[in-house]
Amino acid sequence: MCRNIRTLYNFEPEATDDEVRAASLQYVRKISGFNKPSKVNQEAFDQAVDEIAAVSARLLGSLETSAAPKDREVEAEKRKARSAKRFATA
Repeated sequence: MCRNIRTLYNFEPEATDDEVRAASLQYVRKISGFNKPSKVNQEAFDQAVDEIAAVSARLLGSLETSAAPKDREVEAEKRKARSAKRFATA
């Protein structure tokens, strides 16, 4: 089960549809408790992912900020450094 849903707003380049969908999938997995739903729940699961992706895309498109866009590579390096520090062996 996914433990992290990454911020998608205010990055250069902007979040792709695939990234928004992946975050939506992570969210639905988290709140449903299913990593992979049963056949009987698959349709409801997929519909929830689609709806959350659409709402998320609208949200990201309507937000405004005066802050400079973040660089994806710089933010990835920061995450790696935090992870290395957190899980470092003594």
